[in-house]
Amino acid sequence: MSTFTALIHREDDLYVAECPEVGTVSQGVTIESAVRNLREATELYLEETSIIPYERAFITTFEAVCNA
Repeated sequence: MSTFTALIHREDDLYVAECPEVGTVSQGVTIESAVRNLREATELYLEETSIIPYERAFITTFEAVCNA
């Protein structure tokens, strides 16, 4: 078993979850369902793909000027 990262954002009425280590994306009505669907999509992807070494995503924040 491996640990992956889930980046989540909201689009309209859905939550979108992305796994940056392998590039899989899924969605759900709740955060929990989005992550559950992402887990399933990632597992299916890894079953069909020769397992390649991946690096954990490095997540940080930054500030930007927003002219509203």
